[in-house]
Amino acid sequence: MLDVTLIRQQPERVREALRKRAVDADLPAFLALDARFRETRTTVERLRGERKRISAEIAAHRRAGTAADLQATASTLADQVTKAEGELARLAREHQQFLDALPNLPDEDVIAGGKENNEVVRTVGTPPPTPPARDHVQLAQDLGLVDYRRGTALAGNGHWIYRGDGAALEWALLNHFLDSHRRAGYEFVLPPHLLTYEAGYTAGQFPKFADEVFVVEEGEGGRPERFLLPTAETALVNLHRGETLDEAELPRKYVAYTPCYRKESGSHRTADRGTLRGHQFNKVELFQFARPADSDAAQLELLARAEELVAGLGLRYRVTRLAAGDTSPAQAKTYDVEVWLPSLGAYTEVSSVSNAREYQARRGGIRYRPESGGRAAYVHTLNASGLATSRLLPAILEQHQQTDGTVVVPEVLRRWGVPDLLG
Repeated sequence: MLDVTLIRQQPERVREALRKRAVDADLPAFLALDARFRETRTTVERLRGERKRISAEIAAHRRAGTAADLQATASTLADQVTKAEGELARLAREHQQFLDALPNLPDEDVIAGGKENNEVVRTVGTPPPTPPARDHVQLAQDLGLVDYRRGTALAGNGHWIYRGDGAALEWALLNHFLDSHRRAGYEFVLPPHLLTYEAGYTAGQFPKFADEVFVVEEGEGGRPERFLLPTAETALVNLHRGETLDEAELPRKYVAYTPCYRKESGSHRTADRGTLRGHQFNKVELFQFARPADSDAAQLELLARAEELVAGLGLRYRVTRLAAGDTSPAQAKTYDVEVWLPSLGAYTEVSSVSNAREYQARRGGIRYRPESGGRAAYVHTLNASGLATSRLLPAILEQHQQTDGTVVVPEVLRRWGVPDLLG
């Protein structure tokens, strides 16, 4: 959520920042609403004070038998309070609805536009000049790693089954990532897969994107009271919801493993085939609660962790800084780490490394208490995929494919019981 004081004091700055996302918010209308809201709130406070004073006078006059006139005044005042409170409640709902719909402001160095304006920061490794003999879908089937047909039979389109060495490879990736992050000082968390509406709201996904999750329990008006988490970020950002942390506790660093459940899935298009996009996939997620002064460095640390894992698998990849329109609405800046898929002749994202600044913390009431004293301030929240596995498997199969149809397993994974060579 944006700071309403910033909107009041610097509306043009907010308007221009939102336009980088192609969002044209009617800030003049909101500021008019905001003025009415504050004026009505002042009126309600004044009337409540007057009612309290009259009530005290009535008690004193009742003992003297002279309270009749004051009781008539009190009755009129009560009607005025009820009417003003009703108006205040209406204005408060409209005020909050406007703020809830606004995305985060992109950082100043994030350029305007959509994904066509994403900037490649660096590329690591040189793609081979020709595509592989077999793509990842054919390799996974020929080597008995993924059963697409039975996955679809069990759960419908957008699902698959890892089998044999494929399941072992998937589990090895998850173990390798978790082990690496724990050794780097991240606390391991296994969160619930079912979350409440408040969790989705704090993460910035609700109310606008409520129709994109798998809803388990609906409330009034179809509100998703409980839903399957689309990413562990949605759970981790809520670990300290409503809390005030001590500054000495920051940064708080967490790593979680969960399946992720998404309504959106792939198609038969080449860019979506196999395990590249599905309704359920595995991901290791990194999350930090940081001081505002440290959040830029924290984001670069998260990016370095994601890059280290991809490089350790011997994969060619690149890092891209997303343009404002391609950045998630809750985030101020995002870097994507993308692996090369030879069969597509393109890169595909395996980690998004994002800084939400105080946007999510405002929604969730997550603050820290400065060691020097003074008022509590909002923390900054950051997240990174560390990593998503469903796109790594295709990259490993294609980039490490041998001319005889076998696939060399990255050395860092062999300690987890995967054979050196698949095939």
